[in-house]
Parts: sequence; C-alpha cells; structure tokens
Amino acid sequence: MFADLFNWLLGAGAELAVTIISMVPLVELRGAVPLGVAAGLPWHVVLPLAYLGNMLPIPFLLFFGEKILDWVISLRPFTKLGTAYKNKLLSKTDKVTKYARIGLFLFVAIPLPGTGAWSGALIATILKMPKGKALFSILCGVVTAGLIVLAASHGALGVFQSFQ
Repeated sequence: MFADLFNWLLGAGAELAVTIISMVPLVELRGAVPLGVAAGLPWHVVLPLAYLGNMLPIPFLLFFGEKILDWVISLRPFTKLGTAYKNKLLSKTDKVTKYARIGLFLFVAIPLPGTGAWSGALIATILKMPKGKALFSILCGVVTAGLIVLAASHGALGVFQSFQ
C-alpha cells in the first residue's frame, strides 16, 4: 500500500514523496528514508526532507494529541483499533516516565514498530510532559532514528546490489 502511494507521489517528485510519507503515522521517516534512498535521492536531500515531514505534525500533536486520540476512539469503526493503540501507548509510559526526557528520546530514536515521533508526542501529552522539553526530546530522537535508518538503508541496498 505504501509503495503504491510512494509511486503515485513520485509523479509530483521524489522529494515531495519523501516529505509526505514521513508525515504518515507509524510509517514516518522509518519508511520515507528507505524509499527515498531506493528512489535514488542522495542522503543529504533525503534526511532533511524526512526530518521536516516527520516533525511538522508534532507541535500540533503535543497540543491536541490526546483529544484527537479520544475522538478517534469515539468513532465506531476506529474504536477497537484506537483503544488498542492507546493501551499500547499507556503500556510504554512506564519506560518513558522512568527516564523522562531521555526515555522519550530513546523511545523515538530506536526505529522499532510502534515507536516514533507520533507515538512519542502522544505519550508526552498523556504524561503531561512540558511541551518544549518533549519537542526537543522528540526532535533529537527523530534525528537519531533518521541516521540509524539511513545507515540501515544503505547497508541493505548494498547487500542487495552485490547480488545483482
């Protein structure tokens, strides 16, 4: 599905595709960076675009994230999924709370499924963390995750290219 979306967005340009894909929750720059690298964009173009796209919705989420999540849960078709997602976030709050800003940074920085800037912002709002400090921790986490994903993308592509 995301490959189709990326291919459709490529019609408008690979740069725009990377920026928009990095705004998508749960995909974020973890999906946008490998797709940008695969599209042939140089790393010094891919990373800033992915950072920009990934961070654009975060201030909005820090202010309204919990209300948006509660609203999504109130919508009948999304109640089950939204509740499961909120419970998953709540289950991870202990790890973030224990280490506060460093915990939030690590949660966002480690590129695993269910972690990222969107989830980090929602956890920060649920925990009522100061918005400025949360934004800084999330930004640092996004930068770190981008570097990790970029390195992994080049490593994976290098392995695949050696078999061609």
